[in-house]
Amino acid sequence: MIVRVLPFARIREIVGSDSLERSIDAGATAGAVWAGLSREFPSLAPLERSTRLVRNGAFVDAATTLADGDELGLLPPFGGG
Repeated sequence: MIVRVLPFARIREIVGSDSLERSIDAGATAGAVWAGLSREFPSLAPLERSTRLVRNGAFVDAATTLADGDELGLLPPFGGG
């Protein structure tokens, strides 16, 4: 299965792209994708607790199972008003 990862802000800077495709096993979770990216890009690890995960436009938690063709957004903390 293939998922499209959409990193934003600081996460985009770390991975060096505004879109990544990753092959995942059936039953893989959003957290498993994050863990894989953290191994690939160790600078992501400190951002784990503060990063919001977004599956196909809806906020999800790390235990959410992903499906083929899903988009997983990675949103670091942001401020403003």
